[in-house]
Amino acid sequence: MLLSKLAAALTWAGMAYQAVGMTIAGRPNQLIHPYKRGEPLQDIVTWDKRSLFVRGERIMFFSGLTVTLGEFHPFRLPVPSLWLDVFQKIKSAGFNGVSFYVDWALLEGKPGEFRADGVFAFEPFFEAAKEAGIYLLARPGPYINAEASGGGFPGWLARNKAIARTREFIPLTETYMKNIGEIIAKAQITNGGPVILFQPENEYSGAVDSISFPDLNYFQEVMDGFHEAGIVVPMMSNDAFTGGHDNGTGIGSVDIYGHDGYPLGFDCANPDVWPAGNLPTYYLSAHLEIAPNTPYAIPEFQGGSFDPWAGNGWAKCETLLSPAFQRVFYKNNYAAEVTIFNLYMTYGGTNWGNLGHPGGYTSYDYAAVLAEDRTIAREKYSEIKLQANFFRVSSAYLEAVPSETANGTYATTTAIATTRLTSNTTDFYVVRHSVYNTYGSTSYKLQVPTSQGNITIPQLNGTLSLNGRDSKIHVTDYSVGGINMLYSSAEIFTWKKYDDKTVLVLYGGPTETHEVAFSDQKTPSIVEGDGVGSFSKNGTVVLNWQVTQERKIVKFPSGLYVYLLDRYDAYNYWVIDLPAAAPQENFHSFDSKSVIARAGYLLRTASVDDNTLALTGDVNATTTLEVIGGSPLNAQVTFNGESLQTTTDKNGAVTAQIAFSEPQVNLPKLSSLSWKYIDGLPEIRPGYSDAAWPDADVTASNNTVQPQTTYVSLYGADYGFNTGILLARGHFIANGNESELQITTQGGTAYSASVYLNDSVIETYPGNGNNNNYTHNITLPRLKSGANYVATVVIDHMGLDEDWVVGTDGHKNPRGILAYDLVGRNQSAITWKITGNFGGEDYEDKVRGPLNEGGTYAERQGYHLPSAPTSNWTSASPFEGINSPGMGFFSTSFDLDMPKGYDIPLSFVFANTTGADYRAQLYVNGWQFGKYVNNIGPQLTFPVPEGILNYHGNNYVALSLWAFDKGGNKLSGLELVADAKIATGFGAVQMTPQSDWEQRVGAY
Repeated sequence: MLLSKLAAALTWAGMAYQAVGMTIAGRPNQLIHPYKRGEPLQDIVTWDKRSLFVRGERIMFFSGLTVTLGEFHPFRLPVPSLWLDVFQKIKSAGFNGVSFYVDWALLEGKPGEFRADGVFAFEPFFEAAKEAGIYLLARPGPYINAEASGGGFPGWLARNKAIARTREFIPLTETYMKNIGEIIAKAQITNGGPVILFQPENEYSGAVDSISFPDLNYFQEVMDGFHEAGIVVPMMSNDAFTGGHDNGTGIGSVDIYGHDGYPLGFDCANPDVWPAGNLPTYYLSAHLEIAPNTPYAIPEFQGGSFDPWAGNGWAKCETLLSPAFQRVFYKNNYAAEVTIFNLYMTYGGTNWGNLGHPGGYTSYDYAAVLAEDRTIAREKYSEIKLQANFFRVSSAYLEAVPSETANGTYATTTAIATTRLTSNTTDFYVVRHSVYNTYGSTSYKLQVPTSQGNITIPQLNGTLSLNGRDSKIHVTDYSVGGINMLYSSAEIFTWKKYDDKTVLVLYGGPTETHEVAFSDQKTPSIVEGDGVGSFSKNGTVVLNWQVTQERKIVKFPSGLYVYLLDRYDAYNYWVIDLPAAAPQENFHSFDSKSVIARAGYLLRTASVDDNTLALTGDVNATTTLEVIGGSPLNAQVTFNGESLQTTTDKNGAVTAQIAFSEPQVNLPKLSSLSWKYIDGLPEIRPGYSDAAWPDADVTASNNTVQPQTTYVSLYGADYGFNTGILLARGHFIANGNESELQITTQGGTAYSASVYLNDSVIETYPGNGNNNNYTHNITLPRLKSGANYVATVVIDHMGLDEDWVVGTDGHKNPRGILAYDLVGRNQSAITWKITGNFGGEDYEDKVRGPLNEGGTYAERQGYHLPSAPTSNWTSASPFEGINSPGMGFFSTSFDLDMPKGYDIPLSFVFANTTGADYRAQLYVNGWQFGKYVNNIGPQLTFPVPEGILNYHGNNYVALSLWAFDKGGNKLSGLELVADAKIATGFGAVQMTPQSDWEQRVGAY
């Protein structure tokens, strides 16, 4: 994604700043020309200039059936049995697709050794998508950005002089591309799988001046590599902006051009600020100029925001990217007729096990539609559900042609901007404020042509109104199961035609006046609620009402039931497809049979067997279930397998109560548990031997970004140490004249470092939210001539920089010691040892992958793993801490016996200690699920999913405490808390594969 994109990338290579700007601001039109696509490699997924087709049916990929996509990275939720949970929640929100990245660094931790098993296997992900009925857009890079360490590049690439994302780089990707390509190819729709689109590379949109850019031969080689691996579905691009890259008919051209958009940026510090000019009203004209013959695709549009170290936290980001943002900005995209639309992110997840880049912390919540703990309590989930479901029933949109946005042409005031989209039958009118960021409310009438002539809406009472920071979609001549809705100012949530009736659900904002008209209908009756005015003229019936919290239902003699809802009541309604025969199965189609129901927190699935309607879902309170469409006559209704006592009202709605009993949850008080302790930094103790450590003996680093200034390289990657905490030990014999030691360390943004001389700390750097390196100017105590000394340097590796701008090679920015000077001595007076995670790229723990553990003593021994030999350790608690600068390693265990049938997300919550400089790493059953930095923040709460936590057995928790303050540090608080209590029909969650501690041969 477009992260701090340019700013971050250019910080890596300041000398390239102007060059990059010139390249990106160059003449992309040289790459753009009209073209005619060749024949696709298969005939199941096809396209024209309006939309995709799947088996001949137009779809909107709304990662939704406009294609609506939601971004979800399986590697950020290492519990495969929960992937279906996320898919079902995305599907229930009205989406029909998901886009996913693949993180190369997790799969090829050692050059030439590709592993995709256990939590890194893709087959369960594909199976879960298919079961949920979710199409997939595969995005395996090789470069992905994604706020992942190195942008998905493995650390060993730093040892190769090839410039990433150029032709000389391609040979390094071959193992990865062949293997991941073959895995994805097997899951294509042509093989019965859910993958219908494929994106090679990622935001290939800018380079430094020294790079020939765009190199279409490079891009073609990437595509060729995946084609050779068996990819046959359409390939699309995601230009970082409307630049026209990777588009055309010749070498390096994708099938479908797309661009990304993050119009509000990532300024969560000012969550109410929508800058003037930031609404991208130029999208339509750009699309028509760049790619008029393919569907309009936005492979990434802002679904939330990343948040950096020392940031403002997800609550402010959620305010910035609010439901109001969704209504105004997403509907602006619909006005441009986007039909492939992906929200980045829809579920963010967790940067567990060091997989994140240094610009972000452990949580990757992203203020997305689904929270990190998988809950759907955010209003933005409900808002996108309203929008996505509209497109699931509005096939005319996929053939509609947008016109230019006009102020005042269709509205009776120039304060309202309107975009008209016209199809052969239906017209769509997207309205917003001309000044898009105004808080003011505007009254207006709509003057539009219809099949019955020009009409001013409303015809009866009052005026329409548009509240500040809002947008609506009005329609004319819209078919509701063969009934012509002449117009509606209220927005459409859904409709469905059943054998005995047709159900239409409309909604509006609180207190708004709305009007709807139907052609060729007889006088209706108001069967629920009041305040609905109506009149009939020449067979057209007009309804006019003011939105209230009270629901209104209007019944027409034709069997049409119109539900008139307040937006906040509409949030409680669900549209769930019934399974169909192969090959459609659970995938949505405009012909899908569906259940419409009011059901509270979540409906997951619906099926009809004989006369039984079986529903599954989740509730967090006693809930009234009301099925207003799709239930067989006199049906037995079950919810999560339990029969419900139902009543059927005069309108055919089936009602039942779903009881909720709040579970008793007993969680351990962590501060009262028995904790064990060992020294986390024995390397500074007298008598410690580092004889088994690797020698720092690389005399000429291949790193092309940071020239080596030391007589041997002290870059972690040169020795295969690409993740987690690094340690270096420099041995020298003093001559008695040494007075100063200067060391420059680099670990990435928010890193920390400590320097010890023998067993004494001589410098601590606790870090801040800005610096990625630091020079330690250390005045030495008087050293004894002829005595042996050891300088131990501990560096927190915060992940590798991303590589968005081609030619910066940001992922090669080294982690380790950049320079040092023992004043008055030659560098070679010091001989060095260096270590990181045990085994480096021959990493020991294949279950948790190549990034999960770093180089501290406890990690190298595997003491963060369950069954570690703690019985002889000292009894001590992190709440007592350590009394001097250094590192302590603490462990404890506890049993959980969580109530079955409930989803109860749990989090570890730290208490911040004002003014204290320390950081901690949290391990849960061997999985690193938290890097807490007390003096930087902002993260205090660390969700850990079921499957990592054993909800029905023993759990081992380990914590490293790195203290920087003179008197040491301790935790002021750490609790295990329940984030929610939800009765669920999802089923049992399986434990993620685990491995216990075993003595590591050769561990030092």
